[in-house]
Amino acid sequence: MPESIWFREDARPRRPRLSRERIVEAAVALLDAEGVAGFSMRALAARLNAGTMSLYEYVQSKEDVLDLALDEVIGEIEAPGRPGPWRGFLIAQLTQSRAVMRRHPWVPALTATRPLLGPQAVARSRLFYEALAGAGLEGPVLTAAVGTLSSYVNGFVAAENIWWQKVRTPAADAEIRARVAGHLDAELARLSQVEDADFDGQFLLGLGLILDGIEARLAGAGR
Repeated sequence: MPESIWFREDARPRRPRLSRERIVEAAVALLDAEGVAGFSMRALAARLNAGTMSLYEYVQSKEDVLDLALDEVIGEIEAPGRPGPWRGFLIAQLTQSRAVMRRHPWVPALTATRPLLGPQAVARSRLFYEALAGAGLEGPVLTAAVGTLSSYVNGFVAAENIWWQKVRTPAADAEIRARVAGHLDAELARLSQVEDADFDGQFLLGLGLILDGIEARLAGAGR
């Protein structure tokens, strides 16, 4: 794995025509339009009306740009100065995380392939850990809780994004669900609830189940 940009000193030049900020803004737009598979330094340079080699005066590699773009959109998650009650705080943060990943469908793929060490990511991780630590978790249990919550959100939104990339419209979604329900026997269709298209409700219900488990763990530790 190439060395992360967050481990190096910032020695970028300052020029009026290009800047790292402009490069990152264009990179986010390109990723939104083409995804990670369609991202290249050549395509990014074309979007900026610049030569490809000129980008390397501001970043060392394509991986640098992806790291910077990822941290930029993580910054769209509001970071309160001091978290309130831990459960409400986590629901708000993870709901916002899902919204960011829906706006920028390339995010789940990148979060799984690189350390999240940018300033925006670190600030939000600190609040996340502090909220659960304040609730009473510590050590490996704290780490496992953070990992479980992160994996749930990333996995849910990755599947949601892929579904809507293929299905595209609520009408097509409803048609597929009805066909699946008709294909299953009545009992399995009833149990699996395949015609439930409420992604928001499903997300919050699943998140609530995980948080219930954390609360049960905390109650057990208290006893």
